[in-house]
Amino acid sequence: MQVGDVLRKKAARVATVRMNETVAIAAQLMRSSNISALVVKDVVRTEGNTAVGMFTERDVVRAIAEHGAAGANLKVSQLISVQQLLSCNSTDTLEHVRHIMNRAHIRHLPVIDNYSLIGVISMRDISSAYDDEARAAKPAASAA
Repeated sequence: MQVGDVLRKKAARVATVRMNETVAIAAQLMRSSNISALVVKDVVRTEGNTAVGMFTERDVVRAIAEHGAAGANLKVSQLISVQQLLSCNSTDTLEHVRHIMNRAHIRHLPVIDNYSLIGVISMRDISSAYDDEARAAKPAASAA
């Protein structure tokens, strides 16, 4: 199974936040969308909107734990690592993406095809896809 197979079953909209937004704004976006991660974008004049990282619930917790209430006023850019954005593409297998996530200790990965952000895949998405696949195979095995 490929990443694209999972993305086709998800909402098309990709939730993003700009680097210069505050932790409070990012947290509100996650809450209102009922999601646990946002793709962080940087507005670059020559390249348009560029995905530079992920901002997650863990980042919100870290901001508050390290800075108290003032953590809500920190910029998203102060909390994300922008060294090398880990990503995948829609033709990657779920097993490959799961391996990347496990190795990097992350739960969300942006999906980028032809330099365009097309979605986000999560460890939960992968787990659900494997569960669905197992359920679909079970009746066929029972009929044999």
